[in-house]
Amino acid sequence: MNWSLVAEKLAAAIPVTALHPAVRRWLDAPGNASARLAVALSGGADSVALLLLLWAHWPERRGRLLALHFNHRLRGRASAGDARFCTALCRGLGVGLVVGEWTERPIGEVTEGVARAARQAFFNAQLGRRRIGVLCTGHHRDDLAETFFMRLARGAGTVGLAAPRPVHVQVALSRVVLRPLLNLDKAGLIGDLRVAGGHWREDASNTSGIHLRNRVRSALVPVWREVAAEPGRDALAGLALSRELLQEDDDALEFWVDRVTRIDAGGGLALPPLAGLPRAVLRRAVRRWLESTPARTDINRKGFNALVDLVASGRAGARHSLGAGHFARRGRARLTCEPV
Repeated sequence: MNWSLVAEKLAAAIPVTALHPAVRRWLDAPGNASARLAVALSGGADSVALLLLLWAHWPERRGRLLALHFNHRLRGRASAGDARFCTALCRGLGVGLVVGEWTERPIGEVTEGVARAARQAFFNAQLGRRRIGVLCTGHHRDDLAETFFMRLARGAGTVGLAAPRPVHVQVALSRVVLRPLLNLDKAGLIGDLRVAGGHWREDASNTSGIHLRNRVRSALVPVWREVAAEPGRDALAGLALSRELLQEDDDALEFWVDRVTRIDAGGGLALPPLAGLPRAVLRRAVRRWLESTPARTDINRKGFNALVDLVASGRAGARHSLGAGHFARRGRARLTCEPV
């Protein structure tokens, strides 16, 4: 397999202008020119296409590309075959590859969340060890729809419904996650990769009905696209536009919260700047304060809403349990966290 030729053909079918503009702006910014890029490479069509397009469209970065493949060891020989395929692909492109294995895999059924956590732990370890601050993933429009419906079912707000973002700054990890394919459909991506002469690995577990994402992918999204179809309008494109608008709204709220959230040296949240503000702003301000406290709280959604009510109420001296041995006390001008 001449992977260099496949990459050039795929780049001709999917020009750089077809990739998400926010990602292009980030990659082309002068301050990011020397940033090393890690690519999450599963061996599936989306991650293979991602690596090929990054290699072809940014040739000056080829020497700074590193692929990361995590073998979950959930599919026996097929999982081992994925690792071998990724090794051959990276060797053909001259790209470095690090392969990790799930050596402490739990016995029995493994949830999607547990598998994702193990994969992320591997990524975190490799990126930290190599001091790489950028991770590229192959999420596309179909992933947007799946994530949207999953989070909608769980009652997500703008933060959750605006995910995944094309450029996601993870402040706590000093990392940026880039998703260049986020405005491309999976079917078109696969078609272009096939015409370019490329191949990939199919994960049979993606068709299993065990995981919620798989059920949403196979049973919900196709029906929704069919029902929502109108001449000249694609439902996935509409959802992608809604995600962009939700991100704009979320960014505006964050900007507002930045201006009114004041946490003093003693860990108290100043309440006067929050007086009379919309609940959406209060919610975020209280969340930030809660994350800054020593309480490792297990407060649930109902408890958190009650805490927001307390802040909005104006009842000086009132207390609210935060669990884990702490409570919140509302003074006249400050919200504080105190031990029980």
